[in-house]
Amino acid sequence: MTPGRLLFLILLISILPAGMNALPASAASELRGAGATFPQPFYEMLFTMYRRGHAVKVRYEGVGSGEGLRLLATKTVDFAGTDKMARQEATDANSGAILNIPTCVGAVAVVYNVPGNPRLRFTPDIIADIFLGRIKRWSDPRIAAVNRPASLPDIPIAVVYRVDASGTTFIFSDYLAKTSREWNDSIGRGTSLKWPAGQGARGNPGVAGLVGQIPGSIGYAELVYAIGNKMTFGALRNRSGQFVMPTVKSVTAAASIDLASSADYSLTDTPVPDGYPISGFTWIAIYREQNYGGRPREKAEELVSLLSFIVRDGQKHAPSLHYAPLPKNARRSADTLLGKVTHGGVPVYRHREAAGK
Repeated sequence: MTPGRLLFLILLISILPAGMNALPASAASELRGAGATFPQPFYEMLFTMYRRGHAVKVRYEGVGSGEGLRLLATKTVDFAGTDKMARQEATDANSGAILNIPTCVGAVAVVYNVPGNPRLRFTPDIIADIFLGRIKRWSDPRIAAVNRPASLPDIPIAVVYRVDASGTTFIFSDYLAKTSREWNDSIGRGTSLKWPAGQGARGNPGVAGLVGQIPGSIGYAELVYAIGNKMTFGALRNRSGQFVMPTVKSVTAAASIDLASSADYSLTDTPVPDGYPISGFTWIAIYREQNYGGRPREKAEELVSLLSFIVRDGQKHAPSLHYAPLPKNARRSADTLLGKVTHGGVPVYRHREAAGK
């Protein structure tokens, strides 16, 4: 995808109306989703491709993972995008089992606006102390020590964070909780946090936009937003001691682990030597039993068909938007989960072929 096309897609997403109330009632020919902005550019591209061969409209609102799950719980949408695996209590305990379908892998980039746009390196403790409000100026000796011979300006650091319930925040804070005892003890991990310093913005586009406007600012955003907005972002020291930039290659490396050993598919603080340490899966959450609220079987079939397209044919398009495709074991897991979707207790999906082939 050309830089111009990518920027157009990012700008389009940033002006899409928030909230689902204005949309017409669901029909078998329309699927509605809402949630994470982390994968939204990827989803918008695939939904456009899917519509070319199917008589169905797919609408998606980037309102944040937490709000997406709330809308799924109220049956306002057919699926929710989330960067944190949905738990039953996050939706509605009376609505049946939730299935988390992995869709791609992405990177949370540490973006900043420093005069001269130097390419900086960060260690986990430096990132934690910046967002804890303990490192207050770009000329701090600790930042300078890992960035010699760069000359950093003596200006205040302005922290920008997500104010909405955000899966991107969960991935970012999960990394910090694993790598900084101070962060883990005082802030922890979550989709919504009590930030000790800075100012908030909504969505990945909001963070990218605010960082771009404020000299001396620093924030976190999914890689596609950093690249699409022509932002500067840093290299992070991973567990192996390597300073790694977020790229499709380094995110793919981070995902090349034994996922069976991770209950939540967490990729942060990866042990892979060339892996980017703030990488994460993103998911689409749906109800396992699709016979609710008068939904016809045709709608369930269309939803499963769409998700099958994403986790199969759609994967080859992920790198064009700086996402990494699902590793084979995650694709197999997604295919197995789709096979569990039912309508009135009858399976909706039939395996056409073994996943991953």
